[in-house]
Amino acid sequence: MISRKLWNSIWPPLVAVILFLLIWQGATTLFHIEKWILPSPVDIGRQSVAEAASLWEHTLATLRLMLLGFAIGTLFGLVVAFVLHLVPFLKSSLYPLLILSQNVPTIALAPLLMIWFGFGILPKIIVITLVCFFPVAVAAMDGLTRTDRVMLNYMKMIGASRGEIFRKLEVPFALPAMLSGVKISATYSVMGAVIAEWIGADKGIGYYMMLQKSSFRTDNIFVAIVIIVAISLMMFACIALLEKWLIRYKPEK
Repeated sequence: MISRKLWNSIWPPLVAVILFLLIWQGATTLFHIEKWILPSPVDIGRQSVAEAASLWEHTLATLRLMLLGFAIGTLFGLVVAFVLHLVPFLKSSLYPLLILSQNVPTIALAPLLMIWFGFGILPKIIVITLVCFFPVAVAAMDGLTRTDRVMLNYMKMIGASRGEIFRKLEVPFALPAMLSGVKISATYSVMGAVIAEWIGADKGIGYYMMLQKSSFRTDNIFVAIVIIVAISLMMFACIALLEKWLIRYKPEK
């Protein structure tokens, strides 16, 4: 059974989505909009059933690529955050460059990565890693700097080493911020995988979208978009559950 608290948080957006779909369906029917311009939700649902076998294969390919890139990007982001936090000189030197690196669009880097590393899986993993690591690194560094000063001074007074302070105080205190960054990274990883597949792939949701664009199959493109949104929501929900399991204590507001 769904608890009342959970139901109260679910029903407002659920009603909004249902109303949006009803308005969409009514508009396409009332104004006789061509399917190749804007298919109705019913058309998209029918097409998803018709293309189920092919879509499942492409979805699995995207999931494998996305999960691998997400894991590497998250780990890389945490390592960068930890190193920059523990070595202040590196943080003051490299943090501005870290910010500047995000001003280069990923879609612009992808063709260069294909030229440098070929059309295998490596450039695709690099694209997803570049997309994922930044939110994790920034959130982790921000969380590490917000450690409770009273507890920090207390641990220093009792003679705790720098490593003990980092492991037993700073990392646990920064865990909520880290997981917030991981949630953002999880949703970005799907976008990164699709962008990587746009540049060069022989399967995956991004590759499927490019094929349908060439055929002007707008309905199939919408099906692919629905799948991308569903994967993003699934990833976000998984990290949210992990956060709920890891962080048992939350102070009263």
